[in-house]
Amino acid sequence: QVQLVESGGGLVQAGGSLRLSCAASGRTFSSYTMGWFRQAPGKEREFVANIDWSGGTKNYADSVKGRFTISRDNAKNTVYLQMNSLKPEDTAVYYCNKGLYWGQGTQVTVSS
Repeated sequence: QVQLVESGGGLVQAGGSLRLSCAASGRTFSSYTMGWFRQAPGKEREFVANIDWSGGTKNYADSVKGRFTISRDNAKNTVYLQMNSLKPEDTAVYYCNKGLYWGQGTQVTVSS
């Protein structure tokens, strides 16, 4: 059974930064692409970023390119999302993803 636990969300002013973490259980963490998605109220869940098993390939949604950075530490079974220059439109619940598994989400609220 895989468990994904996100942390690091909160309330921040526009222009600020937050760092999300996702701790994963299981022995196969280092073999999988990991991703971050988000869902704003009344909207569909959308892709934010992902990172391959080695950390060598990263993909970002156009809306976050240049502001967000995804990284991973396979020794700690953890994936991170560094979010800089936050905007009110980044307000959403952020979810960690590994294959078919999802975390419970962490709320990010950006005030204007």
